[in-house]
Amino acid sequence: MTTLSTLKAHSSKLATGGFLASVLAVMGCQSSAEPNGTISNPAKANSSTAVVSDMSQQTLRQQALRIQRALANKDFARIVDDIHPTRGVRFSMYAYIRPETDKVFSREQYAQYLQQSKTRFTWGEKDGTGDPLVETLPTYLDTWVNGAIFNNASISLNDFKNNGNSINNLKTIYPNLDVVEFYYKGSDEYSGMDWRVLRLVFDDYQGKRYLVAIINDQWTV
Repeated sequence: MTTLSTLKAHSSKLATGGFLASVLAVMGCQSSAEPNGTISNPAKANSSTAVVSDMSQQTLRQQALRIQRALANKDFARIVDDIHPTRGVRFSMYAYIRPETDKVFSREQYAQYLQQSKTRFTWGEKDGTGDPLVETLPTYLDTWVNGAIFNNASISLNDFKNNGNSINNLKTIYPNLDVVEFYYKGSDEYSGMDWRVLRLVFDDYQGKRYLVAIINDQWTV
């Protein structure tokens, strides 16, 4: 004969078993759900990062193109606001940057010497002859930088398409900075030996990119 106490004990066991089964079922669902969430989140993060990176590169390319167009149109004053507020802008005649002798102008100096067109500077020595290049800032920009020759040039970001005999020490002088290169392959008339390169170097400052160097390169002996 089943006693009341025996029935209560049996009911208690069933309730406990049912409760544990429910707990295990819930825990099992949470366990299987977590990995799915862990896999999906990084994918979204990586996708977002890639979009930001692409947009950033596109913005840098557009800024470099705007500077090149201003130089090509001899609208030299237009790039004043692109010059780095604290570092200024360096001019290097060839791929090998010479920190001790290259001319570096602050924004104010750059604007000043565009107006004071009689002030001449020694920019460096010409390859082959060793003769010093002594010109005003506007003349140097017009004849040596010669932005117009790069109107139809190929453009690359942080990648050097051509290096002459001159050592390219840009990444030593400016490690981790972004470089936009304009490469003119030269003419058939001179079998490409008149190739030219314009490299614009950018550094971040307070959330914006600014121009810190204008570097030219060409065939050297």
